[in-house]
Amino acid sequence: MILAESPRRQRVTKLVNWGHWFALVNIAIAIIIASIFIFSSPSPGTVSGSLYLVANWLGHIGFLTFFGFVIFILPLCYLVSNPRVIKVSASAIAATGLALLAFDALLYNRTGFHISVSSANLLRSEAQTQISQFGLQQWGFLSMLFVVWFGFQLILANALWKRIDRLMSHKIGIPVTSFFVVCFVASHAVHVWADANLYQPIIKQDNMFPLSYPATAKTTMSRYGLLDLDRYEERKRLQFDPDIHQFTYPTAPVYCSINSQQNALLIVQTDSAPLPEPGNLNLRVVENYFSTASTLDGLLLTTLFGVPEIYQESLAKETPIMLALPIGLGMPTSLHVDESLPTNMFEAYQKPLSNHHPGLHIAFLPADKIQGYLSNEALVSGPVLIASGFGPDSRNPRGRLFTNLNINAPLSSTEDLAPTMLNALGCTAPVNYYSTGQNLLQPTRNWLVSTSGERVVVIHNSLRTEVLSNGSYEISDIQTGNRSNEALNVDLLSQAIKHLTRFSHPE
Repeated sequence: MILAESPRRQRVTKLVNWGHWFALVNIAIAIIIASIFIFSSPSPGTVSGSLYLVANWLGHIGFLTFFGFVIFILPLCYLVSNPRVIKVSASAIAATGLALLAFDALLYNRTGFHISVSSANLLRSEAQTQISQFGLQQWGFLSMLFVVWFGFQLILANALWKRIDRLMSHKIGIPVTSFFVVCFVASHAVHVWADANLYQPIIKQDNMFPLSYPATAKTTMSRYGLLDLDRYEERKRLQFDPDIHQFTYPTAPVYCSINSQQNALLIVQTDSAPLPEPGNLNLRVVENYFSTASTLDGLLLTTLFGVPEIYQESLAKETPIMLALPIGLGMPTSLHVDESLPTNMFEAYQKPLSNHHPGLHIAFLPADKIQGYLSNEALVSGPVLIASGFGPDSRNPRGRLFTNLNINAPLSSTEDLAPTMLNALGCTAPVNYYSTGQNLLQPTRNWLVSTSGERVVVIHNSLRTEVLSNGSYEISDIQTGNRSNEALNVDLLSQAIKHLTRFSHPE
């Protein structure tokens, strides 16, 4: 006896096959929409980070879309016998799901958040602001957009239904499924490794896609001796994100008075050539000055803003307190940058070296031009502070300060110059409003923290500790430059990184 499939079973099989093709096309559409998340996020910056991004993008979005099909559409294929009802229902579900994905992508592009309970207040305020401006025409336009999108899904559903027998002759189910499964599994496996090693180019992508919960296996790895949990937690406390996206400068309004009739001179050396003590000026020499900027533009920014160069991009459109305050209080202020130096920062404030009017003068000069600049007696009739030893190519840049101020700090850095000079002019506003440095006339700590490139640099007790963004570190002796076997001071480093990043806040 020959057993043939019942008409219902044949219809269900055809509907299920149609559903898989309908899901595949919508996966492709969802992947295209999800590219907005990628373009709205910083580049990983490494090959491994980029490969993970592609695998995670295809695997996660493919899984998310197919999961929606299994939950909402596949049961209909077994429960409802009318193909027309299933096609209309599936089209409505797909149109709604992709519309939510598109809305989430636009929200992420605008705010960095996904649709969630935690972002509900933000969504409400954004919606109230936009909806208050909507009229009947705008609501009609939005409704028409959804109708058009729903109509496209209906056309797609019917086109696939009419061609389902022909499509089923193409045996692509196993290769396509295998491709998305490999992407999904590989991305989670790579994330397990990245999380264990705190590899920033990968783990900073954790929040890129909606409903993304990358796998971790720290407990399992520690159980088999593959991961030291104590060491992991230590590194996690020290990790930081060098990509600053939101920044508040200053953190509070800076109110103070200065002696606008006084002369003041700040000179920062722009090379590592030996700088002899300026003669006939009776300047004191202060040792243990460190310049950690890795570029000339970074040196200018660090000096004028009193913050590390890690904030350079965020400060591109800001005016440093070091310039804005004296100018706002009527003190003539000039910025002198040697014409041989390749920089275009703060061009609006730059004056020729021949400009010797009374007031505040800030100069960035190589060693061979500093002595000649100091020959003008009018410039050195008030507070004088000269910082030497800029060495972007040196692993242990160390210089000296020459000054007539009463500096008694055991350590100093470029970030300390702005608050020290402003205090010498009479400004008593809290330094932490506008700088990560300290006033060297009244120092409050015996350690310093700065950045060099993407490394955090902490100096304390003759030790220089460099921390990478993933929490790995290296300790060296500042006297010899050799690696040190001293134990890591985790509490100090945690405090230093918190101090360093207090001007920034997450998106």
